[in-house]
Amino acid sequence: MPNVSEEWFRRTVEESWRAQQEEIGSFNLAIFGKTGVGKSTLVNAIFGETIAETGIGEPVTRGHHLYKHASGSLGVFDTEGLEIGKDDETILDELAGLVTDLKKRPVHEQIHVAWYCVGARSGRFEAVEEHFVRRLRELGLPVLVVLTQVPSRDGVPHGRAVELAEHIASLGLPIAAPRPFLTMAEPDSFDGPAHGLEALLDATFRVAPAAVHEALIQAQRIDLARKRKSCQAPIAAAVSAAAAAGASPIPFSDAALLIPIQLGMLSKIALTYNIPFQRATGMAFAMTAAGTGAGRSVVTNLVKLVPGGGTVVGGTISAGVASTITYAMGHAWVEICDRIARGDLSPAILLDSSALRNLFTTEFKTQARKRITGKG
Repeated sequence: MPNVSEEWFRRTVEESWRAQQEEIGSFNLAIFGKTGVGKSTLVNAIFGETIAETGIGEPVTRGHHLYKHASGSLGVFDTEGLEIGKDDETILDELAGLVTDLKKRPVHEQIHVAWYCVGARSGRFEAVEEHFVRRLRELGLPVLVVLTQVPSRDGVPHGRAVELAEHIASLGLPIAAPRPFLTMAEPDSFDGPAHGLEALLDATFRVAPAAVHEALIQAQRIDLARKRKSCQAPIAAAVSAAAAAGASPIPFSDAALLIPIQLGMLSKIALTYNIPFQRATGMAFAMTAAGTGAGRSVVTNLVKLVPGGGTVVGGTISAGVASTITYAMGHAWVEICDRIARGDLSPAILLDSSALRNLFTTEFKTQARKRITGKG
């Protein structure tokens, strides 16, 4: 990698990572329901985290009955030691004080959505639960009611769960969707496959403030198409910035202006796909070396294939070449991050910098060709 030390590289990645994580902020979910309805399992299925099971979190109320479990762009508010149906007023009073306090703070510190979970196997939605849901809405929280552990066969949910959902819908609750969401968080050989999670996530996006959508996109693990779409904006911004840098008479051997632009883009994409910092840094180092080392020759050779495409003159990188390299790097990085998120790449490849560089170079060439030929 030209004129760039590994220490400088890692420091630049870390600074970009921290700045962008702070900008993304946090999506904060409050989740309620009786003990045993599968709240933690539901959270883990959608967000891929075990934060609801790794200790009691940080106390956020004076009575220490409400806790916030936090990890990256996700915060989950939950109760500890109290039971809905017995301690409702204590929970609600503490929650009311917390919501009032948080509304004075920046949007990323507030509670954005509440899920109230009902175990479908119980077949009941009690009056105390109806009262609890109504009080949640009075606190100004958008509320979604979720039926958990709903068995299904051939895509058809169990009849008792459907009846329970219809009963809840008939109550006229002030909820953010007309009907409860029927879900199964984990596949079961007896109760059927996982289902309903995407619909619940879509509804959560609809009622969450727009300011936290980026955090919610990062936090969730089940809608990779939404992640991919979100990555287009940082790629476009980096491509524009790279073109401006490339328009200056900068020798390509001194890429000090381009690399920070590209690292900012790579950091944002890695955050979107929940790639851990240490892994992302190693991957970015290998891929940036491939992109900057082979990128110019790859792109300029491709440019020659395009009528009127021109060439690189005088040992300097043109705006077109700079933007094409950055475009190809960004889209190649998205492809690899997406494959990691889907589990399509073995851990061994991720630890092998040479194999990773070859993989990236192949994808880089594909993306550069798309950019130059206008087929991307």
